Amino acid sequence: MPSILSSFRARHLLTLSALALASAAASISLAQFAPPAPGTQVHDPAALHPPAGARVAIVEFEDMECPDCGRANPLLLEASTKYHIPWVRHDFPLPFHAWSFQAAVNARWFDTKSKPLGDEYRNAVFASQNSITSLEILNDFTQKFAQSHNVALPFAIDPQGKLAGLVKADYALGQRIGIEHTPTIWVSTANSKGAPFVEVVDRSRLFQLIDQALADTASAPAPKASAPKPTVKKASTP
Repeated sequence: MPSILSSFRARHLLTLSALALASAAASISLAQFAPPAPGTQVHDPAALHPPAGARVAIVEFEDMECPDCGRANPLLLEASTKYHIPWVRHDFPLPFHAWSFQAAVNARWFDTKSKPLGDEYRNAVFASQNSITSLEILNDFTQKFAQSHNVALPFAIDPQGKLAGLVKADYALGQRIGIEHTPTIWVSTANSKGAPFVEVVDRSRLFQLIDQALADTASAPAPKASAPKPTVKKASTP
């Protein structure tokens, strides 16, 4: 009997040891291959600051064909309006989307008429995103938008490629920062006693993050808007 009990105890101990080793191995494996913590690894934060004269701003990199950007758009519009803070919108059209790059170029063209009109076009595209299923439909949508705002849309919106160059420059800026998805959104601050920028990973906390940013910058001196450079008049030749 003692030998049977001893054998049982030995097998039991071996089983427990094997389970412990397996559990440890699983923990190591999970630690090694678990997904990274949410949030963008910022490589170049130079663009993550409010415009001159603002303490707090929303900074966003967006793709106008991205469904999640469409879901975020009304919330960002609401936040910018409620708190009266700038909403800095950067283009980051993903290469696999059929019409997002052209939509960004179109928005840039409307910007040349007025920045509010360009942003209104962006918001309208997001609101109608589900019905814009091709470049041709986007072109029809853009023509109707222009007509409804009494704006004559030229046959060639960007004949010299300057607007496309601005979109590409925004995309390159996003790559330098480390953008990996759209939308990527930050609440950025100037002269803050807290973090200079915080990524909005959970959009349900957007208003809370803005409240905190405003509190952190409440006692800071108002940032000065950049003054225009003085015009130097050339002396007239007698």
